[in-house]
Amino acid sequence: SNLNINDVLGNYSLTLIDALDTLAVMGNSSEFQKAVKLVIDTVSFDKDSTVQVFEATIRVLGSLLSAHIIITDTKQPFGDMTIKDYDNELLHMAHDLAVRLLPAFENTKTGIPYPRVNLKKGVPPDSNNETCTAGAGSLLVEFGILSRLLGDSTFEWVARRAVKALWSLRSNNTGLLGNVVNIQTGHWVGKQSGLGAGLDSFYEYLLKSYILFGEKEDLEMFNDAYQSIQSHLRRGREACNEGEGDPPLYVNVNMFTGQLMNTWIDSLQAFFPGLQVLIGDVEDAICLHAFYYAIWKRYGALPERYNWQLQAPDVPFYPLRPELVESTYLLYQATKNPFYLHVGMDILQSLEKYTKAKCGYATLHHVVEKTKEDRMESFFLSETCKYLYLLFDEENPLHKSGNKYMFTTEGHIVSVDERFRNSLWQDILPGEEDSAEKTKSNELKAVNFSSNCNRVPDERRYLLPLKSNYMRQIDRMVGLI
Repeated sequence: SNLNINDVLGNYSLTLIDALDTLAVMGNSSEFQKAVKLVIDTVSFDKDSTVQVFEATIRVLGSLLSAHIIITDTKQPFGDMTIKDYDNELLHMAHDLAVRLLPAFENTKTGIPYPRVNLKKGVPPDSNNETCTAGAGSLLVEFGILSRLLGDSTFEWVARRAVKALWSLRSNNTGLLGNVVNIQTGHWVGKQSGLGAGLDSFYEYLLKSYILFGEKEDLEMFNDAYQSIQSHLRRGREACNEGEGDPPLYVNVNMFTGQLMNTWIDSLQAFFPGLQVLIGDVEDAICLHAFYYAIWKRYGALPERYNWQLQAPDVPFYPLRPELVESTYLLYQATKNPFYLHVGMDILQSLEKYTKAKCGYATLHHVVEKTKEDRMESFFLSETCKYLYLLFDEENPLHKSGNKYMFTTEGHIVSVDERFRNSLWQDILPGEEDSAEKTKSNELKAVNFSSNCNRVPDERRYLLPLKSNYMRQIDRMVGLI
C-alpha cells in the first residue's frame, strides 16, 4: 500500500543482479566477472519470500538473461566478459526463478496473472485478485527470451496469453485499457487510462516484443494502441514545432469515455518520448521530452506526480528514476542534437548535487525540500547510470560494434538476434494460427504520427530541437518563468 517503499527487494541480492550488464556496458570485465561469480555462488531463489511477479521478472530474470547473453556472445564486443568454466548457470537460475513465478498464472479465470507469488509456496492464500495492466502485461520480452533460449514454449505462452487477455478487455468505444483489472472477472477496477504508472510498459512491450520476436500481431496491437493514445490522451496543438495552441501533453482519461480524470502526470510517463523515437515519431517526442525537462529544471528532479494545472508536485518524492534520462539518450541517438548532451549534463549535476550520499545515491523524499531517504533503488544502477553513461560515451561498443541491441523496460541490453525470431512452437501459442506470418524489423511502420526520423533536416540539427518561443511556452506552463 505504500507507494514509495514497496516489496520489490525479495531478499535475493536484487541490486547486485540488476547491475550486472551495467558493468559490461562500462567495459569493466573484472568487476562483471566478479559480480557474476558472486551471483552464481551466493544467490538462491529457494526462499520463503513473496515477490511481485512483474518486478522479479524485469529486474532479476531480465538481468540474468542479459548477462548470460553477454557471457556467451562469441563476438565479445564489450571486452572479454567470458567466465571460466561457465556452464549456463545464469540461464539455469533464470529458469529456476521463472518456474517459481509460474503459479501466478494458474487458477486465474482470465489468464491474467496474480500480482504476487511466494518463491517457495506459490500464490499466497490471501492474495489480491487485482493487478495493474503494466504488471500483468509486460512479461513477454523476458519470458519470450527465456522460452526461445530453452526451447520451451511454456513461459512465452503464459505471458502472451496474459497480453491477449488484457487486450481483449479494452474499451470498444475508445480502444483504451484501464490501469487496474480483476484477474478472475476481467472487470476493470481502475478505469484510468494514461501513459504512466500501471500502463507504461504494457505499450512499450507490444513494440519491443515485435522488434525482438518479429510477431506481426504485436505490432498490430501496438499500432492500434498508439492510435487510441493519440486520439484520446493527447491534448494541445497538432504539430509539435509549428502552429498555435498549447504544447502537446498526454493526460489521464476515463478508458470508456475519454473524459479527463485528473490534472496530474507521473514521472514514469517520461519514458514515452523514448518509445516515440523507436517508432520514428521524433517531432512529437521532442515536444513531450521538453515538458518533462522543464519540470526537472524547476526542481532538479522529477516529482513522482506533478499537477500541471496547479503547477506543483502532487506526490513529491523522486526515487532516482531513469525515464527522463532514457528518453534523452534515445533522442540524442536519433537526432545527434547536442542539446540532449546539455540535458544529460543538467541531470547529472542535479543528481550529484541533491542525491549523492556517503555510500551511493539516495531517493529524494521531497523534490522541493531536497530531503533524502535511506534508499537507492536497484534501477538507479541498471538504468539511470547506464543511460547517462551511454549518452556521453559515443565510442561505446553498444553503438559501434555492429550488433543491434534493445533495452528491456529495466534497461537490460538484449541483442536483436535471429535466434529470438525463430520459435519451434508456432502452432501452439494462443491465437498464433491467425498470425504465423513473420515480418522483418525493417517493415516497422507506426500509424497516425505526425512525422518520422527523416523529417529533422540537417540545418535544424544544431539549433534547439524546439523553437525558442515554444520552449518559453513550456517553461511558463511549469512555472519556470
